[in-house]
Amino acid sequence: MSDKILIVDDEVEIADLIETYLKSEDYTVYKFYSAKEALACIETTELDLAVLDVMMPEIDGLSLCRRIRASHTYPIIMLTARDGEMDKITGLTLGADDYITKPFLPLELVARIKSQLRRYKKYNPAHVDGEEKGKEILSYLGLELHVGTYQCTLNGKPLVLTPTEFAILRILLENKGRVVSAEELFHRIWQDEYYSKSNNTIPVHVRHLRTKLNDTLNKPKYIKTVWGVGYKIEES
Repeated sequence: MSDKILIVDDEVEIADLIETYLKSEDYTVYKFYSAKEALACIETTELDLAVLDVMMPEIDGLSLCRRIRASHTYPIIMLTARDGEMDKITGLTLGADDYITKPFLPLELVARIKSQLRRYKKYNPAHVDGEEKGKEILSYLGLELHVGTYQCTLNGKPLVLTPTEFAILRILLENKGRVVSAEELFHRIWQDEYYSKSNNTIPVHVRHLRTKLNDTLNKPKYIKTVWGVGYKIEES
């Protein structure tokens, strides 16, 4: 069964181009030229990934991202303008997993989509096998990450994490006591060779994780920043 991908972009040529490339890869595509039109699909279709343009009339991509994250955890890739740095940060904060800047190469977007889907299937309980479900629980100071069932709790209360947040937390918990650089996190999560130090994807996801953990930057209980090096969770 092919993966189901949502495309929402009011630029008809771009939406049609993305659709063509994804269909050539045998994905099932749901294409809309406005966020308003896409809402019914989001509510009634079990999607695997969404590609959302930021700048759209009536309901913009950031608002649509927020609505999706209210009840779904599948990956979201935002399409942003070249100078839309704040849009990128806002989108990641709202729960987007990645962004790509217009104009872009269609094959680059396809590669990003494949990377996100690989990670989503790895960490989504609907896709894990029996052996994976038997893996241990990673824990630290009331925080528990159930690797096989993609569940996270904090002091017994469930935390809803996106696939990217889950992956970051899992890597840090598996490497307690060791500093993990943003570059290493990026390579392990996205499996992408290219990394720029100006890439703020990981810091924004870490910031969002801290908010969910009720953590602070100055006196963190869970995720500590080692300035100029990376992030770590202390050994118990």
